Amino acid sequence: MVRLDLTGEETEVLIKIMENYLSELRMEIADTDQQDFREKLKNEKSVVLKTLEILQENITRVADV
Repeated sequence: MVRLDLTGEETEVLIKIMENYLSELRMEIADTDQQDFREKLKNEKSVVLKTLEILQENITRVADV
């Protein structure tokens, strides 16, 4: 497991970057004809969503402190 110590501002920027990437990833999935590649992209999307969830929980936790 990798641990990152980020400030609130760094976390917010990382969330924005990942949300933008997620938007592009969704378009790429929709435009992909090859089933194997599409499944790989869908898996990547799941990882991005889970990571975003963790980041958003952490930023909420920091704001509550």
